[in-house]
Amino acid sequence: MIPERLRPVIEETAGIAERFVAKGRALYLVGGTVRDAIAGRPGASQNSVAEVLEVVSSDDPPADVDMTTDALPDEIEEIVRPIADAIWTQGKRFGTIGFRYRGKHYEITTHRAEAYSPDSRKPDVVFGREITADLERRDFTVNAMALKVPDLQLVDPFNGIGDLAEKRLRTPLDPRESFSDDPLRMLRAARFHAGYDLVPDEALIDAIKELHHRLAIVSVERIRDELDKMIVLPNPEAALWFIVHTGLSREFLPELDALELEQDPIHRHKDVLGHTIAVVCRTRPDRLLRLSALFHDVGKPKTRAIGENGVSFHHHELVGARMTKKRMTALHYANAEIEQVTRLVELHLRFHTYQMGWTDSALRRYARDAGPLLGKLNELTRADCTTRNERKVRELAEAMDDLERRLVDLNEREALDAIRPELDGEMVMARLGLTPGREVGRALSFLLELRLEEGMLGEEEAGRRLDQWWQASQSQG
Repeated sequence: MIPERLRPVIEETAGIAERFVAKGRALYLVGGTVRDAIAGRPGASQNSVAEVLEVVSSDDPPADVDMTTDALPDEIEEIVRPIADAIWTQGKRFGTIGFRYRGKHYEITTHRAEAYSPDSRKPDVVFGREITADLERRDFTVNAMALKVPDLQLVDPFNGIGDLAEKRLRTPLDPRESFSDDPLRMLRAARFHAGYDLVPDEALIDAIKELHHRLAIVSVERIRDELDKMIVLPNPEAALWFIVHTGLSREFLPELDALELEQDPIHRHKDVLGHTIAVVCRTRPDRLLRLSALFHDVGKPKTRAIGENGVSFHHHELVGARMTKKRMTALHYANAEIEQVTRLVELHLRFHTYQMGWTDSALRRYARDAGPLLGKLNELTRADCTTRNERKVRELAEAMDDLERRLVDLNEREALDAIRPELDGEMVMARLGLTPGREVGRALSFLLELRLEEGMLGEEEAGRRLDQWWQASQSQG
């Protein structure tokens, strides 16, 4: 029985399939397209083979469609070009032709086998003609299924359907061979373990513990992209524990391993890593917010101190921000993303520094420092409370509610998202008789500080205060 989720895709690809059949070539839906039609999106689960094979209802077909064929890349391009709205050949040397057809993006890849040489970051690609040979080189059995179109013949030589039903995560080949072919598959195993609730078999885990060092030959961009996919899973907890306990994290994110060794009596977790993973899972699956949660306490091991009042981690947010910037730079994140995550790590304790109450001035500075990250910062602060002490949880929630209400009220009166001096540079120069230079900058800094401390005063009052400041500074000079 063909899952209902696939029917829209089958109908949409009918015109493509007919062109391949006319050329004497086979065409298959493959990989995630077939897997998600059977299993549902990450987080879905099934209890038996019979249930897996039942019709799955969905109004939304997969956004991207992956296909494979026995046609060579030049043939694929020749077949699809007449009907393609646009075509991409960047992946042609790896056997992949991408194109847009009736508003959707498709990728068709020649049957292939690929493997990494011991010191290479790029796969050596060998094209083939048999679908079974292609499927056996794929990462996991749940991805090694294909549906031939248009005659709808399911090809499942490694019992991927059974593994989905029984919640097993296996590789078609011996896992050592599979992970040697493409070491990134070890990291993908963590994502599939958590995303599809699949239990890795012992051979797979043993292979990763033995071969995790092979991840060093994979480009940091591919590793970064896989981390991003993992971190936005509905519940990434199992994936994060998996990469630590198999040794994968020490290859690209050793800060996590350090957290597991650090005791955290404050949050009553046996280690800081337990608290960190809990915070990640308490945030919504926003990529940069989740990364901020992942890095927010990485400075604790370096700042741990034991004093009269017990364990402390003074300034771990500042140390952690520097560590975050270094790690994200190493993983080739965009500068703008590094700045946002680093800033959230740096500010994640700011709320707790105002335990004696928040003045309007403190609110303005908090909003100014957070800028467009204010919403994410507040959410990270809420998620950071993982204590089992219900009273503390309640008090923090009430304090955050009060803070956010006051921010809304103050923003309505003072436009906190655009805090700036009430006089601009031209007005300052005209009033004080200055030309562009350092003194104008000092005057604007004074006006900004005045704005933060006292709020909106109006141009006349701000100008009067500026005059007073200028006269005082001149007399002191």
